[in-house]
Amino acid sequence: MQMFNSHCGIIRDPRGVATLTICGAGSLNILNSVVIDAVREGLTWLAADDTLRVLIIAGESSRSLIGGADIKEMATLDQASAERFITGLGNLCETVRTMPCPVIARIPGWCLGGGLEFAAACDFRVAADNAKFSMPEVRVGIPSVIHAALLPRLIGWSRTRWLLMTAETIDAPTALAWGLVDKLAAPAELDAAVESVVASLLAAAPQALRSQKALLTAWHDMPLGEAVAHSVGVFGQAYLTGEPQRLMGEFLQRKR
Repeated sequence: MQMFNSHCGIIRDPRGVATLTICGAGSLNILNSVVIDAVREGLTWLAADDTLRVLIIAGESSRSLIGGADIKEMATLDQASAERFITGLGNLCETVRTMPCPVIARIPGWCLGGGLEFAAACDFRVAADNAKFSMPEVRVGIPSVIHAALLPRLIGWSRTRWLLMTAETIDAPTALAWGLVDKLAAPAELDAAVESVVASLLAAAPQALRSQKALLTAWHDMPLGEAVAHSVGVFGQAYLTGEPQRLMGEFLQRKR
């Protein structure tokens, strides 16, 4: 692993798959302002690489992906600095949400607060079967904000209310049943489970997959009719890449 900066390590393999590892953030990978900025810088650098096919986000600690935002820092804030802090965290979540390639969150152990918001902003969440999930903000005097707004789209309003207003912890099987995570594995098999998702994504045509990711991101903010109309042009543009002609041709040849 090469260190992009003091809190961001990056591995890139020949397939076009990169792993960004959050480093030097304590035993639970806690996000303070310095770590937030460092990870966002790494993501921004990777986003500019148009040959990147899949990105995996991991934590250096085996205890969590991200254990939340730094309470020690947040306890010192006033209104203005609180808004600056949460804007920075929101920018980090938005950077991962709008990555042009698919993003997989690798989740061992705890996934709490801002860490769960970050994971929700990824395309796929693969968790250890002993992982725990919680949005504990209201118990320390603040509401869950920024990309907690993604949760109703993932798990529905009722379950979102439960997480955000009770601040109770749910286990991995519950998270899977709710649709909060996509795949579970025993801790020793977590990397293999992530790799199975990677393999499925690599089976897709690279440019088509990037177009699909862009469409899904755009659809978040569009009414249905606008989303349908927008997709027509994207469909046509796919033919400029040459992928449909090549892959459909190969399919038809196999059928002969």
